[in-house]
Amino acid sequence: MGVEQDIEAIRVGIRAGRFSNEASVSQGIVLRLLHALGWPSYDTDAVWPEYSLSGRRVDYALCSPPGKPIAFIEVKQIGQSDGAERQLFEYAFHDGVPMAILTDGREWNFFLPGEQGDYGERRVYKLDIVDRDVKECSERLERYLLHSAVASGAAIQAARDDYRNVSKNRQMLAAFPKAWHQIIADEDEMLLEIVADRVESLYGFKPGPDMVAAFLKDSVAGRAAQPIAPARTPIQPIQRPAPVPAQEAARPLETIAAPTPRTAVPLRTAVPHGQTGFSFEGQFYPARNAIDTLRQVFDLFIKWDPTFGERFAGLPKHGRTRRYLARDANDLYRDRPDLVRDCSIKLDSGWWMSTNYSKQTIGQIIAMACDVANVAHGRDLVGSLGD
Repeated sequence: MGVEQDIEAIRVGIRAGRFSNEASVSQGIVLRLLHALGWPSYDTDAVWPEYSLSGRRVDYALCSPPGKPIAFIEVKQIGQSDGAERQLFEYAFHDGVPMAILTDGREWNFFLPGEQGDYGERRVYKLDIVDRDVKECSERLERYLLHSAVASGAAIQAARDDYRNVSKNRQMLAAFPKAWHQIIADEDEMLLEIVADRVESLYGFKPGPDMVAAFLKDSVAGRAAQPIAPARTPIQPIQRPAPVPAQEAARPLETIAAPTPRTAVPLRTAVPHGQTGFSFEGQFYPARNAIDTLRQVFDLFIKWDPTFGERFAGLPKHGRTRRYLARDANDLYRDRPDLVRDCSIKLDSGWWMSTNYSKQTIGQIIAMACDVANVAHGRDLVGSLGD
């Protein structure tokens, strides 16, 4: 199996929440990729686990020749690698190791500790093996971690060349338009919320996320030079109802959530034609609206598989500022406790779900849920989120 095939298999496992701690990340991702890159992972003189430095330990020392570290790898649980650079740099400086790698299995950060600048400035490259193209992931891992390249010194030299490459500024500038178009296309949660809040502060009414997303897409396409005419597309006032049972909850305001690790495919139209809801295992589940569809999907999967809730909630990436599913309602919105009352519902299963989403994002969350439940989205589960 080549590197690309291993990356593909690891991506599937990450999306399904199978790597729940550092040990599983180390064994199921790091050692697997090192083996695919030519490292004799069984040889502790070449891949030295728990390498000791004056009473401290680094997870792995890559050695070439055997017994002489040339790179350190520090492994963290998925989503828990922020802030670990300082400790890793101390290890590398202590032993004079030229390359340091910090990974949570999904994100791989390659550093040259001996260069100038803060930790971020000494990072050569940051690779997300779920979001990035598989071919690019393979090429980057081979560039910096291929055993033969590390042994010959070519990998370290490549990292230094990349670090010093002055064209990176031009490349970043050239990437700005693409990044902006991608943010608009993905209906970035934070951007839509900022725009909606600004409209509310100016006019007293808050637009829904679908309206904001449509406006931004029109603006990118050059079709939004004129303001939206209220007579054609009225902005609805904010509704703040008192808490009611989940099955009677009114449709809340929607904002967008961050893209799921996979490229979500919109739900196909289900039978009976024209109705909102979804079909699963030959049964149709009608729903009042898109958010009610998501609610029923979550409850169905939790009932179908008692481990689903914990595995889905444990995924590292939900929305930028919120969780899609949580045991406690207060865990849904990290920095917006005011949204807990108005933008969350309690499911029949006892779990809590945030509700402030557009239809596109709901489709993405359902696709994400299908990944975790090992259900083929668009085949085993199909449906319609309404017009």
